[in-house]
Amino acid sequence: MEEKRTKKGRAPRATRLLEVDAWIDSTLYEAGFKLSEAWENVTIFFRRFRLYGAKRAAIELFSESLTLATVGAVLMLALAIPAFEETSANWRAQDDYAVTFLDRYGNEIGQRGVIQRDSVPVDEMPDHVVKAVLATEDRRFFEHFGIDYLGLVRAMTENVRANTIVQGGSTLTQQLAKNLFLTNERTVERKVKEAFLALWLEANLSKKEILQLYLDRVYLGGGTFGISAAADFYFDKQVQDLTLAEAAMIAGLFKAPARYAPHINLPAARARANEVLTNLVQSGLMTEGQVLPARLNPASAVDRGERDSPDYFLDWAFEEVKKIVPDGATHSLVARTTLDPDLQQAVAESMEYHLRQHGKDYDVTEGAAVVMETDGAVRAIVGGRDYGQSQFNRATQALRQSGSSFKPYVYAAAMEAGFEPGSVISDAPISWGGWAPQNYTRRYAGRVDLATALIHSYNTVPVRLAHDHLGLEPIEKLVVAMGVESELNGHKTMVLGTSGMTVMDQATGYSVFASGGYAGIRHGILQLTTHSGTVLYDFARDATPPRRVLSEKAVSAMNSILVQVPERGTGRRAALPGVRSAGKTGTTQSYRDAWYVGYTGNYVAAVWLGNDDYRPTRRMTGGSLPAMVWQRFMAYAHQNAELRPIPGIDDPLPELDATTVATASEAEGQINGLARPPRTMPTATSNVLKGMAEHFRRAPPLKPTAGPETLSAL
Repeated sequence: MEEKRTKKGRAPRATRLLEVDAWIDSTLYEAGFKLSEAWENVTIFFRRFRLYGAKRAAIELFSESLTLATVGAVLMLALAIPAFEETSANWRAQDDYAVTFLDRYGNEIGQRGVIQRDSVPVDEMPDHVVKAVLATEDRRFFEHFGIDYLGLVRAMTENVRANTIVQGGSTLTQQLAKNLFLTNERTVERKVKEAFLALWLEANLSKKEILQLYLDRVYLGGGTFGISAAADFYFDKQVQDLTLAEAAMIAGLFKAPARYAPHINLPAARARANEVLTNLVQSGLMTEGQVLPARLNPASAVDRGERDSPDYFLDWAFEEVKKIVPDGATHSLVARTTLDPDLQQAVAESMEYHLRQHGKDYDVTEGAAVVMETDGAVRAIVGGRDYGQSQFNRATQALRQSGSSFKPYVYAAAMEAGFEPGSVISDAPISWGGWAPQNYTRRYAGRVDLATALIHSYNTVPVRLAHDHLGLEPIEKLVVAMGVESELNGHKTMVLGTSGMTVMDQATGYSVFASGGYAGIRHGILQLTTHSGTVLYDFARDATPPRRVLSEKAVSAMNSILVQVPERGTGRRAALPGVRSAGKTGTTQSYRDAWYVGYTGNYVAAVWLGNDDYRPTRRMTGGSLPAMVWQRFMAYAHQNAELRPIPGIDDPLPELDATTVATASEAEGQINGLARPPRTMPTATSNVLKGMAEHFRRAPPLKPTAGPETLSAL
């Protein structure tokens, strides 16, 4: 009975499960059938719209165009985001400091900040001033929306016709966007940002506001920014008093201030002003009769002398002032700097001389250099060939790969870790995580000592040091401790100089070797005072004391190696007559960057050469043109100077004939127009004069011993 009941109880449950299974199967079948039926109906429906022949080709073309447009819109949006991030800062506000700069001898060398003169509203400027600018810079300024396609086509046509660049396609708004937010680097990224920012300016500012900002902030040569400052500097006038001839001369400066500055090249300035007058007639803003008096009576500028303003140095020094000025201090300041104007001119001359002589051979167009004394005082900065053409400071702002000039940092870390110049290591193929660097010559020397490896710049040895013995972290920490502010990439390829570094940082890092192992000594401001003479900052009093970052043993080891680089290594073209120097060359992949960084017991100097658009040079190495530039101005700097020894090396001041000690041959060291030595004096003489000055300061005032009658008779 029990068994029968169990079977009877199971039967209904099994039946229900079979029913559920059947229902699921039928439901899925019916759903699939209905979906296929619906899909068939949809397919039949859309067959009515199927096109053939030319109509189908047109639709396909439209579809592909729409796809490409969508992709392009997404890409442009991706490019626009970083451009619009540039507008997040308070870009409207100019720096509210007014700083007058003096060189190391107390002579005024320039100004920065709001001292450029008060802004004059566009409505108060003479009509011919505004017209001269617009006729030359952007005739369709009030018609375009930031990018002038018609003007671009016209410029391209004229350039093709002339077979050279005679007209630019950038609008006034694009130029303002570059001045406000960007640098002068010639890259596609910068041009894309410039276009987006021009559209942004047009959307957020009126035409009058854009024109006002442009006229107030454009660089016009002679260290002046803004048309009001230019009117005062060149003609000793307010902008409201400019004649048509003077306005045309200033308008001609916008294209190339250094080339057409009237205080330097008056004939070129007058020729350019005549072109501006022609532009006024061609644009229909004036008639020939109206401009004829200005043609017949061209303007003459106030004589300001021919010495170039050290603008790249001033830009850097202005930023240094803003870092050190005490809180709550007046914003009208006088800064005594470390600049040596003679050495500054010598460095600029050497750079231009070699680029002019050999630039085409090596296909190189730009260069930068920094010179400082071994106590960290920055004596000269060259941030490019022409400040009027490009205010981008390649010495302090451009991050360029350092190549083999980075290797001394790796070797310095090794010396700190216990290695010595005679330590033997293998120069042989090595693989590090799939990266297999090779030597420049593609040959290997086998077991070599560290001195030989650095002198001949073998690549595998610093890689092996980092991989097998040091690791990357100690190297990074040492580079930062040596005062390098450029951020390292932290990649294993860093040991061969793939991180971007500035020229200023390279000079700062090598100054540790020249100073005996001390960092934190770089400075450009000696004293900061008010115009009444109150001292707000004094480097000797307020600066952070230097700190030791390399032991004496490590410094001696590194200097004993690096002095051999210009003597028998890759930097022989940098050797100085009668002066022992040390240094290192650097060349990056595809010859995009070439360096020579070196020092003596007196000076440290870093030189970089390359192209703004990162175009490869024609096989230029650090031991070629950069070493030659370095040698020319450093030979000048040491003429008749009191030579100081490089710390920790044997025979630092070799006995030589008096005719060769610290002098350079005319072909190698003579700087045109600067035959006399820099204005320096021996330390002993300087100390005597300082002692005499202190003695006179403390001496009581003299009292007359004769009576008034006797004095009057005398």
